[in-house]
This record gives sequence, C-alpha cells and structure tokens, in this order.
Amino acid sequence: MTAEIVELAQQLIRRPSRGGIDDYAPVLGVLEDWLTARELPRRRLYDDQGALVGLLVEVYGGRPGPWWALDACVDTAPFGDEGAWSFPPDCGDVVDGWLRGRGAADSKLAAAMFCVIAAELRGRAFAGGLAVLLDVDEHTGGFGGARAYLADAEAVRPAGVMIGYPGLDEVVVGGRGFWRATITVRAESGHSGARRTTPGAVSRAARLVRLLESSELPGADGEFPLPPKLTVTSIRGGEGFSVVPDRCKVGVDIRTTPTFDAGAAEALVGAAVAELGTPATVIPVASWPPFRLTEHQQPAAALLAAATRAGLTVRAKTAGPSNIGNLLASEGIPATAGFGVRYEGLHGTDERACLADLPTVLAVYRETVSGLLAGGPTTRPKGARGTARQAPTDPQRNDDPSAAV
Repeated sequence: MTAEIVELAQQLIRRPSRGGIDDYAPVLGVLEDWLTARELPRRRLYDDQGALVGLLVEVYGGRPGPWWALDACVDTAPFGDEGAWSFPPDCGDVVDGWLRGRGAADSKLAAAMFCVIAAELRGRAFAGGLAVLLDVDEHTGGFGGARAYLADAEAVRPAGVMIGYPGLDEVVVGGRGFWRATITVRAESGHSGARRTTPGAVSRAARLVRLLESSELPGADGEFPLPPKLTVTSIRGGEGFSVVPDRCKVGVDIRTTPTFDAGAAEALVGAAVAELGTPATVIPVASWPPFRLTEHQQPAAALLAAATRAGLTVRAKTAGPSNIGNLLASEGIPATAGFGVRYEGLHGTDERACLADLPTVLAVYRETVSGLLAGGPTTRPKGARGTARQAPTDPQRNDDPSAAV
C-alpha cells in the first residue's frame, strides 16, 4: 500500500503548485482522477470570489456518529533559487529511500496517504464519517480551503481535525495566537533644510518602536507553556531627502496566549501610542486566538496513543508560530498540526521526505482513524514512552514544519 502512496505523491510533486504562483487545476486533477478511479465522492471547493481553493473527499460510515477530518495541503512554498538545488524541484523521484521535490514533505506525501486511508474505508460500516481536505490555499496564509470547508453548508462539521505536517517525534497540539496591527504615525510636513522643523513622522515612529519593544509582557503561566511576544515587523515612511515626512506606518505582530489575549495586545499598543503623545491611528489587521489541546483531548489523545503503541516516542508540542489549528480553534474545532515522516529542506533547498518512516506513519494514522470512528481505545498507555524508530540518516529538521503565520 505504501507503493501506491508514493506513486500518487510523485505525480503530485511533478505538477508544480506553488502558492499564489501556479495554477492549481493540474495538481487537483491528478487527485480527482485517482479518487474517481476508486469511486470516492469528492467535490471542489471555491472561495467567495470563485477561486479554486481545495478538494473535499467525504466517506460516510452509514451509522450515526461524529465526523473526523484529515487535512493536507497540496500547494507548496516557492522553489526559491532553483540553481541552488541539486535536483529539479519538480522531479518527484526516489533516491536512497528519500522522496525528492518541492512538496514531498509539506505536504503532498501526507495528502496521498490520507487519500489511501479514505479509499480503504470506502464500503465499510462505521459510525459517523471521514472527510479529507486537500487545501490549495495554505501556503499563501489564506487557508481558503479550510475556510470554504467550514462554510460549506453540505459538509458535516468535524469533531476534530488532524493536519498532516511532517515530523516523526512531535504532535503539535497548540500554538500561540496573534494580534496584528498597522500604526500610522503623523507629523507636520516641511522642508528638511528649513531653519526650524519639528521631528518628522519617521523620527516619531522610531520612538514608538522603542516604546513598543520596551513594553513589559507577562511570562508563561502554568496552563500555557509559552509567553506572549511582541515584534515590530515593518516601518515604512518618507520619500527622498528634502521633505520632512508627515506619516509613517509601523507594523506590529503580537503573539498572544490565553492570559494575554487580543484585547490585552490592543491595550498594550494603545498605551504606547498614548505615551508617544503624537497623532497616530491603530488599525487592527488580523487576530487569531491561541489554542492548546491536552493530551487527553481528541483527536490528540488518539494520535498520541497510536504513536506510542507503534513504538515511537512522540511528545505533545505547543508551537510558537500560529498555524491552521488556530483558525480551526476560532471555530471551536480541536486540531492537531503535525505528525508525519522526517524530512529535509522544508520550504528551502532540496526538499525531501524519508520514506523509511512511511509504513509506521501510515499505521499510526490508520489506527487513529479506526479508533475514532469506532469509539475504541484512544488513550496513551500509562508510563508508555516507546523507542523512536531510526531512519537511514539523521535529517536536518526545521523547528516548526507548519505553514506558520
């Protein structure tokens, strides 16, 4: 069965689907042909502007019960400098046990695996149903496929979602939220060579940056393992040299926690603007809440339990960056964001995925899905830790494989 997964993943890699760059129809066409051949129900998803943003597969179990969802993106990061790659980014070949090419790790191999799991369930009787979301608006940060899925009146709302980001030793069960805003600082314009001028907007914005970066933030608390974090991400203003600028825009990103939420972030920025004492307008741009599942909540409990029974040592991780799990949390849907094969070059040069891990990862997801759909044992055995399986080589890992925002 892993050979079928690899073959489908190879076909997907050979259809470039860089987020915001390539046409997504070819890569989704490969999936549609594969699903049609196996008589799996699927339909395309579109956003409010009619753009294609994903493909949804739905397998009904025939009995009442909750639905669960598997989610993998089939759009990818850009290639970057193709001259720096040691193989073509869209080669999709297998060399020394590694599947190579952009999307091999994030997340076309997972997409192929989830399609195979759905095909195995077709015709079987179970409670509820399984949805497989294949998102092609993920690396843009828009998460249009997930948004369209949640807005689809025909789709059953899932009890939980498992996102197939790679990484063999962690299950991401939480992440900080964020509050983002643009602050426009204003000042009186004038000629830079005039005898008397007041500080321009850029100078005042620079003082605002110092105020923001010196703001006191709370530390981590006992319930959430990460503290909030403030970062000034941009400053734009002025033109040429002879004009004192009358406005300057500052971008600020604040990572939030349950005890320091969006309201606290907005109040902190408001206090800094008030201390600045200069006309300024704060325009919030986006906000997502933090989220965190305990190891006993579903679907985290089932996934961690299955990994432990497979002999893996897998820890539950709360990520610093935000991910699609935050979007789902804002809708009240619990999600895990990451368990898969080991990898190299994710979002970088020479991306590849370790196929030696695929049989174990497939077995873990099979058991997890079966247990959730059957309502069977889903808790990790007490005291069980297991021993991590070893791949042929030790890949260089990215700190967080999620499509972080």
